[in-house]
Amino acid sequence: MTILRFTILAAVLVWLAPMRAAVESDPVVRDALAAEARFDSTTALTLFLQADAAHPNHPFILQKIARQYSDLDFDTPDPAEKKRLCTTALAFAQRCVALDPTNPVNVLSLAICYGKLGAYSDTRTKIEYSRLVKDHAERALALDPAYDYAHHVLGRWHYEVASLGAATRFLVRLVYGGLPAASTAEAVRFLRRASELSPTLPAHRVELGHALLADGQSDAAKKSFEQSLVMPQREKYDDEARRRARAALAEIR
Repeated sequence: MTILRFTILAAVLVWLAPMRAAVESDPVVRDALAAEARFDSTTALTLFLQADAAHPNHPFILQKIARQYSDLDFDTPDPAEKKRLCTTALAFAQRCVALDPTNPVNVLSLAICYGKLGAYSDTRTKIEYSRLVKDHAERALALDPAYDYAHHVLGRWHYEVASLGAATRFLVRLVYGGLPAASTAEAVRFLRRASELSPTLPAHRVELGHALLADGQSDAAKKSFEQSLVMPQREKYDDEARRRARAALAEIR
């Protein structure tokens, strides 16, 4: 890092420190974090929006708002509502990154939002968002090489892109210029590292299982899926991930 970049980063951190302290002492924020910890996204969102009014343009609060909108996606079966929630999450994630672009959690929020929105988009947008998922996840990992969820997102990106059929790959390359290179081996590497960094998170084991399955390692995949099912829930996403693990195990057996 050059002296100029280090000086700029140090100045940003000094500017953000008192803002963080003020937010952490706010009872509304503490209540919001407690609601998030019990997976009550609706209450957490209401409280974080109140905190945003008291502490406008604080990147930590904006990232938390983005996360609640994103997590509420799991609470509705309506595709239109899912897309609305993920679109709103992306807007808040973009704001928090603009204010604090050196925070890997903020940067990865962009990758996650683009990944979710891709599911509700046309093919051209889906391809564009897939590229953005990879770009932002790599940026987050460069900011913090030990960030388990950055490894997680990159691993999932690799096995999903690598698993596209030959006809689909040809069409994407012909019409949209293709996607960056992906491999199931890289997917396994990234997701194994995520599991090493946070060994008690079920979602890491589930996605590692899917990567191993895509890589032709069905016995190892089965073991990873089974490990995820005996772990306690740590994140709101874990229940959906374990549902996918059960479905995959049913296919393997």
